[in-house]
Amino acid sequence: MATALERALDEFDRINAADPRAQRELIFSRRVFEWVLRLNPQASESAQLAARAHTVRRWEVPRDRYPMDTGGYHAWRAATAAHSADAAAAVLQSLGYPGPAIDHVGRLIRRELAPQDQDAQLLEDADCLAFLELKLTDYLERWDEEKLARILHGTLVKMSPAARRVALGLPLDSRVGALLRMAG
Repeated sequence: MATALERALDEFDRINAADPRAQRELIFSRRVFEWVLRLNPQASESAQLAARAHTVRRWEVPRDRYPMDTGGYHAWRAATAAHSADAAAAVLQSLGYPGPAIDHVGRLIRRELAPQDQDAQLLEDADCLAFLELKLTDYLERWDEEKLARILHGTLVKMSPAARRVALGLPLDSRVGALLRMAG
């Protein structure tokens, strides 16, 4: 019999498999989850749940509904985090998770916990590493070098020292790797 964690992960995967963008969020959330366990094999259940659910149904909040600037990006990220946290809460509630556990997962997804919170930093590190691996290369042709360097710097600043060391060792596109070393 599957555990509540396994059932929740399966349900998040089932939902994200409906992503019309070639299951982009399914692939990304699985990679974030893998990074969480790779960085901390004893990661809490809340961190594991948040990793797999932090982008659940994200495609339902289109990026183009927000200004295509830094402020618009941050507003979109907050909106998608709230949307994903609500979707995750519905799944967890249906599986019988207690209210405090659901609230903690939601706070992780919405990034309400300070980086000093172990689960919050672990999720941030995993999210940044998965971004570098899976998404950044897609933006190379769209962003100029200055914007790319700014985003890489912002990404590295959010990461723990240990995760930054991991990032510098990733096999990335040579353009990204060079910028990453300069930004770090």
